Parts: sequence; structure tokens; C-alpha cells
Amino acid sequence: MRTATYFFIFLNLSLALFEEPAVYPLPFLATSVLEVLCLLVFLGRLTHFAKVTLHNVFWKDTKNICIMVAILLSLTDLAIYGVLRLYSVRSIRWSRIVRPIFLINFAESRQIRRAFRSIRNTLPEITYVFLLFMFSLLMFSLMALKLFGERNLQTAEGLPYFRNYLEIVFDLYVLVTTANSPDVMMPAFDFSSWYALFFIAFVIVNTYIFMSLFLAVVYNNYKKHLKVMLGGACG
Repeated sequence: MRTATYFFIFLNLSLALFEEPAVYPLPFLATSVLEVLCLLVFLGRLTHFAKVTLHNVFWKDTKNICIMVAILLSLTDLAIYGVLRLYSVRSIRWSRIVRPIFLINFAESRQIRRAFRSIRNTLPEITYVFLLFMFSLLMFSLMALKLFGERNLQTAEGLPYFRNYLEIVFDLYVLVTTANSPDVMMPAFDFSSWYALFFIAFVIVNTYIFMSLFLAVVYNNYKKHLKVMLGGACG
């Protein structure tokens, strides 16, 4: 039963690859039948678990409640989507985001829940680093607006360059990943090569310093919480 549960969880998560929008979409009837089959298996597994568990214990376990709510939401969303599809009304399958709940909350997924709890316990401790990073990003964006906003620069596509603060924040946020480098800095560099110093300073501070610090804090706190949790489990 454990192998079957894992198989249907994997099948349920894999449906997102074949549902619209997808590169290789399957007919709606095929994906909906597979999803209903997976949900019936989950419901059967939950019913079996309820039969071998004390009534009070079963209903006090939030994992079981989460699974039942996820099944109900998925069936409701599937029915609404199917009806709207019959009337050619375009809609979105919003229940896809609840599918990982099945992976986390079944009794067989104890190790996954342990890792998930460690991540959850780590989040409050990395908030300060994240806020500091966001403050740095906002300050650099403000400097970019003052440096380039009044010079009427344009991108290669002829669009205004660094004149909207929110767009600057987004462009510099992407620059942290270096995904838009060096394209994002070329209009400023073409105007004056000295402006490259601004982007060099931004990359050094936010990509190399803050991202390394962020990774170190996440890793150390995750390892600490996981070690405490494993120690408690062994005890």
C-alpha cells in the first residue's frame, strides 16, 4: 500500500505536465479521469487509516483534515472547471497548488514532513537577512532612478530606461540572478562607461555578499533544526 500510495501521489503531481497549458497536453477527459482515480485512491487510503486508528486520534490529527480538505477542493475545482469548459468559458485550475499536500501529509511521508518542518522553522530566522537584502535592493533602485531617470535613456527596443521605480526594482531583482546581465546595463554603459561602476557595486553587494550570506543562514539554521528534530525522534 505504501508503494501504491507513492505511485498515485507521483501520478497526481505529474498531471500538471499534461494539463492545459502544457507542451504535450492530453485531452481533458483523460487527465480528469486520472485525477479522479488518484483522489479515490487517496480517499480509500484515508478511510483505511481511519479504520485502524482510534476515532478521537484520527480526527485530532491535522494531517488527515488537510488530506480531506485537499480532496474536497480538488473535486470541487474539477467539477467547476468541467462545467465552465462545456460552456466554452476559460478558467484556471486553482486546485493544483494543493496537490503537494498529499505528498506531505500521508503517514508514509514522515521524512518529507520532517524536512518540511525544518524549512518552516528556518523561515523566521532568515527574515532579517531577507529584509536587509530587500532594503539594499530598494536603495539601489532609488539610486538608479536618480542616476538614469532624468537622462531620457532608451533600451534597444526603444522603451524608456529606468524611469519607473517598480520596474527598476524588478530589473535589479532579476540582475541579482544575472539572468538579464549585461543587457540591463547596456543603455547606461553606452551613455557613459562610468555607469558600469554602479552595476558592478550592485552585483558585488547583492549577488556575491547577500546571496552568500542568505545561503549560509539558511543552511546553518536548517541543519540545526533538522539535527534537533532527529535527536528528538531518536530520543
